[in-house]
Amino acid sequence: MNRTEIKKVLEGLTAEISTITDERVASILKTLFNLVEVLVEQNEALRKDNQNLRDEINRLKGEQGKPNIRQQTKEEDKNPDHSSEDERNKRLGKKPPKDKSKKKGIIKIDRQIVCDFDKGSLPDDAVFKGHETRVFQDVKITTNNVEFKLAVYWSPSLNKTFIAPVPKEYYGEFGPSIRALILMLYRDSGMTEPAIERFLKTMGIQISRSTISRMITEDHDVFHQEKEDIVNAGLKWSLYQHLDDTFGRFKGMNWVVHVLCSRFYTAFFTRPNKERLTILEFLCRGELKFEFNKKTYNLMAEFGLSEKRLIELKKNVGEKIMTRQELEELLIQIFPDPKKHLTNRSVIREASALIYYRGSPYAIEHLICDDAPQFERIAKHKELCWVHAGRHYKKLNPIVAAHRVLLDNFIGQFWDYYQALLTYQNNPSVLEAQQLKEKFEVLFATKTGYEALDKRIAMTLAKQDALLLVLKFPFLPLHNNPAELGARAQARMRDINLQTCSENGTKAKDTFATIVQTSRKLSVNIYDYFYDRVSKKFEMPSLASLVAQQSALFFNIA
Repeated sequence: MNRTEIKKVLEGLTAEISTITDERVASILKTLFNLVEVLVEQNEALRKDNQNLRDEINRLKGEQGKPNIRQQTKEEDKNPDHSSEDERNKRLGKKPPKDKSKKKGIIKIDRQIVCDFDKGSLPDDAVFKGHETRVFQDVKITTNNVEFKLAVYWSPSLNKTFIAPVPKEYYGEFGPSIRALILMLYRDSGMTEPAIERFLKTMGIQISRSTISRMITEDHDVFHQEKEDIVNAGLKWSLYQHLDDTFGRFKGMNWVVHVLCSRFYTAFFTRPNKERLTILEFLCRGELKFEFNKKTYNLMAEFGLSEKRLIELKKNVGEKIMTRQELEELLIQIFPDPKKHLTNRSVIREASALIYYRGSPYAIEHLICDDAPQFERIAKHKELCWVHAGRHYKKLNPIVAAHRVLLDNFIGQFWDYYQALLTYQNNPSVLEAQQLKEKFEVLFATKTGYEALDKRIAMTLAKQDALLLVLKFPFLPLHNNPAELGARAQARMRDINLQTCSENGTKAKDTFATIVQTSRKLSVNIYDYFYDRVSKKFEMPSLASLVAQQSALFFNIA
């Protein structure tokens, strides 16, 4: 029997379960229904594993595996959408956005045309009453090629020719408008290099794809420095930080794109892995060192380093700060075989790096993220995302109708509590915080009889401190959506361009993704910004200064 057939059979059995008065019979039925849920879930997992093994056998034989064809699933059998936006918006009283936005006062008028009648077509008594205004948006794309005639002078005494310079914004055969347009089309609009080439040639610009590629990836020191300044300003002027990661591709390999952001900026860092030491490296802004002191040794003990190794380290190192090279030389001395003691090496690196980071000016006080292990101990206070926690409940897909009712009811209570936290943020008080803490403990001690749901509720209860950090710090957001939106932007870039093939290309991708996403948060016109920088005018303020300015105002930081 497939899932649909099992579901139909169970609907009849579970329809009257609430009317059963015999507690023993009801308990047996609930146990059996939970067993059905487990067996159905295991059966589906085994089916997938079996198909994967068959496909692998076929590939080893030189054949093809089963094609990945999306099935036409009936509406009632679909796994529910994992998004919680509708549930949250209903409690906030938000209405769906209207399709049409107000345009009056926003549209720039470039020229006016007065339309009138042929007076002979009007009746004799027609009286002029003014004009009715109608605005039509249009665009004109044309070339703006410039021919410079450069004055040439010859000095016989110096035996030297002098040629008048062209304006500084013109170099490499192309003007600033094209350079800014190419950056905008590729980095903001998501066009590929071949598409940009076709577009420009259609408009009468003679340019090669290799030239477009160089404009996209090379000679961008100004933008790379802007990214560094944005991150420094964001870390300094934000009371909290968001952190998340997603995968990216580099030379055919899976790398990790880390997303660091706050309210007014978003920054991207592509690295080979997602380990905690990698995160500390970019958080320390390239200045990560390794500090050994009493706190370090205590942290190593917490991480499981043996007493023997601790004594050896205290004897050989004592209290000092080391560079990465010095630390690696120390580890080679302690562990000569590079294939052994990998866990101990990792513990020593991470513990000493964490202690150094916590004393650095870049240390994060409040971090909002998910429950991934690499985010542990990075910040003094770590808050977990409520939307991420709610997503786990939406992923449950019970086959028993009674379990579906239990799940839906609890999800409703979950988001009701979330709404109570939002209300508390607007008017926090010690009494309200205590009441919400007690409500949390009651709600997430619920036993529904649906085992999968009860396990998930217990897991949420175990994360109480991280989920209720907002009761102590009401300014903290309840979700990690800004970082997840940044990860989604990276995913769209991956969909369009798949991967980067050079370190320079990867660095440019991270830099321009940071600039584009930050400019959107600051409401900065990205084309104007690109034009200002490539033309070397520098009339627009830096994005980093705007991040600092708007963050200081929003967070009320002097």
